Amino acid sequence: MQETQKPYCPECNDSEGLDRRNFIGAGVSAVVAVGALGSVPATLRAQQIVVQPAPQQPRPAKPAEALIRELYTTLNDEQRRAVVFPWDDARRRGMFNAAFGANIGRTYTAAQQDLTQRILRAISSGEEGYTKLSRNGTFDQSGAFNNCGAYIFGDPTNNRQFAWVFCGHHLTVRCDGNSEPNAAFGGPVYYGHSPDGYSNRNCFYYQTRAVLSVFDALNENQRRTAVVVGSPGEGPQSIAFRPQGQAHPGLAGRDLTADQRRLVESVMREVLSPYRREDTDEVMQIVRENGGMDRIHLAFYRDRNANDNSRWHFWRLEGPGFVWNYRVLPHVHTYVNIAKIEAPAAPRG
Repeated sequence: MQETQKPYCPECNDSEGLDRRNFIGAGVSAVVAVGALGSVPATLRAQQIVVQPAPQQPRPAKPAEALIRELYTTLNDEQRRAVVFPWDDARRRGMFNAAFGANIGRTYTAAQQDLTQRILRAISSGEEGYTKLSRNGTFDQSGAFNNCGAYIFGDPTNNRQFAWVFCGHHLTVRCDGNSEPNAAFGGPVYYGHSPDGYSNRNCFYYQTRAVLSVFDALNENQRRTAVVVGSPGEGPQSIAFRPQGQAHPGLAGRDLTADQRRLVESVMREVLSPYRREDTDEVMQIVRENGGMDRIHLAFYRDRNANDNSRWHFWRLEGPGFVWNYRVLPHVHTYVNIAKIEAPAAPRG
């Protein structure tokens, strides 16, 4: 992978990085009055028969790819110069810690802003997934959706290659309509949140808790293999795939018991939970094609000069064509890179 910009995180002072609305009608109410006719007594009151409105049907959700095409067609020439770039622009696969160009609020009309937010929701796993990716709607220190950036690379019309990249503080996600069929999520993703990763104020604390459950399930011999002193690093270089045949640090999935393996698989579902089903299915398919969960290694990193009582500072899942690099302290930074590689060689640790 090639990146041109690393995410930069100001809180920890490092340099590792970085309207169209469719409404369904509410129905029709009809009133039928029966008046006094002929010999009917004049005192008889008219009767009203009210037909209740039909239940409102939910608007069918468009796939993110269709929404991206819709957004693209609404852009004028000035907007395209600000937010549309060639497919081969290196920033398409970059990871960013803020908008790298004109932000959403300065670029898009109110209708286009609404459409852009629908795209982000469409690549999330429903409202709960959107809440996690938006960090409870704050977008972390971006402060608001409109302070983030949303860019299109290539041309999403007529089955051409394209990618939509959304970035803000501690977030880079993308959608590419499978323009790169062997890369999950359309390329590397980055997410995080400013609170301590061991704090329940952090939106990704559920991931920390899930990983702790795996560590607690290991026996002493397994922990000795799984715990690594040092740091795997951060940024694009931390998720470069190792050369085929090179050993991965930590405990291999094949050395887990059946119960432990099921637990790790449940943690995989947990960390993938913010993303839409088709993206998570693609991840698991790539894992299978790259050799399966048996070849994924678990490593718990403790900083060499740590002066706190926490057991680990990084958690890392790594295997052929797979890196999920999760930093817990001083706050959450996560870098992800998953892609189909050549048929794996025989396992070597």
